[in-house]
Amino acid sequence: MSQDSPNLTHSRLYLQRLGYDSPPAPTLETLAQLQLRHVCTFAFENLSVLAQLPVPLDLASIEQKVLFDGRGGYCYELNQMFLALLQELGFDARGITGRVVIGGPPDAHTPRTHRLSLVTLAGVRYISDVAFGGMVPSSPLQLDNLAPQATAHEPYRLTLKDGSYTLWAQVGEEWRGLYVFDLQPQSHFDYELGNWYVSTHPDSPFIKQLKVALIGPGLRRTLNNGNYAVHHVGGDSEKRSITDVDQLLELLREAFGLRVPKHPQLRPRLAQLLADS
Repeated sequence: MSQDSPNLTHSRLYLQRLGYDSPPAPTLETLAQLQLRHVCTFAFENLSVLAQLPVPLDLASIEQKVLFDGRGGYCYELNQMFLALLQELGFDARGITGRVVIGGPPDAHTPRTHRLSLVTLAGVRYISDVAFGGMVPSSPLQLDNLAPQATAHEPYRLTLKDGSYTLWAQVGEEWRGLYVFDLQPQSHFDYELGNWYVSTHPDSPFIKQLKVALIGPGLRRTLNNGNYAVHHVGGDSEKRSITDVDQLLELLREAFGLRVPKHPQLRPRLAQLLADS
């Protein structure tokens, strides 16, 4: 009797973490459930960057970190792991990249530092993203539909100009631009370059800030340095400031389900970020 390959074993564990006892069929309903369950299970976080640890992009390293070490990750990790699962389940899916514009003008020409997935089902194209921090879409979105689209959380919409799409989220009464992307095929070299920038470049926000996010039913939890918030969809936000490292580490464990890595660089770096925030 042949033994399962490590990747097959890991994908089964991944599916179990998402609530599946057996591989589901590659349908739109499955895609929507996988995306929602992922963003409600695995936190977006950049603790490795702050600890000055390497962020390897091979699938085995990502699966070890997320499925076995109790960690989360950011787009180059989580969206790669998610894409590998989709492809193993039989989805027609591939990776694409974009430029983050949240917090600035939607036409800003920023570095290409965000990874997401393009999925085609019965001739209809969707974008699927499980790793865009506190504003990650919780449902797949039709690429060629420019009308507002409902998700499990807020409405989103896409606009198209000169071959590039912009993803927008409705926050209150305001539409906020999140990122700009196109459908250009990407190689592992493109992902490695983007990952190197966000994990090592001094201008990268992941070098300067602690960023953690996790979705729940009807809410979003976000942590930016010492600023913790629980945003209720269609309601008010609960906010509080964290000033103590031990309190912060407890929050990472309790609210975000993270097993914080024990590394000598991390605690003093977190203390510095709390002091500066």
